Amino acid sequence: MVTVREYRSPDDAAPTHAVYRSAILRTASADDEPSQIAAWAGDEHPDLERWDARRAAAHTFVAIVDGKVVGFVDLLDDGLVDMLFVHPEVGRRGVARRLVDTVKQEARSAGLSTLHTHASRTARPAFERLGFRVRAARPDNVVNGVVVPNDEMRCDLGPA
Repeated sequence: MVTVREYRSPDDAAPTHAVYRSAILRTASADDEPSQIAAWAGDEHPDLERWDARRAAAHTFVAIVDGKVVGFVDLLDDGLVDMLFVHPEVGRRGVARRLVDTVKQEARSAGLSTLHTHASRTARPAFERLGFRVRAARPDNVVNGVVVPNDEMRCDLGPA
């Protein structure tokens, strides 16, 4: 059973970063080149204070299964879904759906009518299943000096 709750600073910093790296290194590696994966995943030993500050500055929600953080999502005030990552061990079990449903509810409560994101090649099909549509390809997206293409996507929020 998946539960979703608000991010807890600083306790959730290390587990959310571990989910981020695992999702990129294990899941996204099927769609991107090794140099792209390395640039995107970043340092194995990041500045967790900086990571925590980014999560705390956003509306971040974490997914919990059996007491363990298995996914997270960031929503910025302008409706940008800035991060959506699920640990590979719980992929295709509804974790992303629960996180995005939470974000949609939060966005509606804040008076937003749309959400948008920059989805990786790996994440694009999941976002499409969750109601997002591609608005534009971003073939020149750069992460840490390396081109890592993604897609600009949008989701119109209907009534709750």
